[in-house]
Amino acid sequence: MTPSTEERPQMSVEDFEELVRRAPETVRNKLEFLGGRLCVKHGPLDVEDFEELAEVAPETVTLEFIDGRLGVKPVPDGDHGEIIMWLLRQCMQQRAELGLYPEQGLVIAGYRAGRAKPDGALAPLGSFAGQGEWADPGGVLMVVEVTSYDRDTDRRDRHEKRHGYARAGIPVYLLVDRDSDTLTVFGDPHDGDYRQSPTYAYGATLTLPAPVAITLNTEKLKDYTA
Repeated sequence: MTPSTEERPQMSVEDFEELVRRAPETVRNKLEFLGGRLCVKHGPLDVEDFEELAEVAPETVTLEFIDGRLGVKPVPDGDHGEIIMWLLRQCMQQRAELGLYPEQGLVIAGYRAGRAKPDGALAPLGSFAGQGEWADPGGVLMVVEVTSYDRDTDRRDRHEKRHGYARAGIPVYLLVDRDSDTLTVFGDPHDGDYRQSPTYAYGATLTLPAPVAITLNTEKLKDYTA
């Protein structure tokens, strides 16, 4: 059974207070904590303010900025980490020239400037050398998100990030959805969305489309269901 997500906060009060303490003066008075969510009052942040805030955030807080919305990436649980490790091994075995980089910050342009930290970014080895915290996504072949059991998963992973990654021209977006025990393979980005989005149940064997071209036997994912 999927854990309840109704009341799970984005972050703790203690983490919020520490974030405010560290925040630049231009941002500090704009932050508030309502109903367990980090919010911005007095209008949205601009991307420069976001980058300054993300740079000083506590290690326990990972911030993202999608479609002008400030968000907190949930702390992963054990099964979440095992799924990423399983996928990393598949990628290394089949495409040794590629790396699956966990939580590599990416610049996501489009309707509004954005900054995302996918659970994994598949790119040729060396793609991010010399880049800062927020890298150009031009060399990224695929991004991966594994859903977390929090109340913002639907908006964040199934909608906002999907469109953000498509606008950035990332060829493939792999969504491992732990609410439904499925994988959705978004491909063929066009005009701010993906034109292909087949969904597979855990246990299926599937081949990720070009330029990824990795075959996944997903039977192992059944070990990581709640």
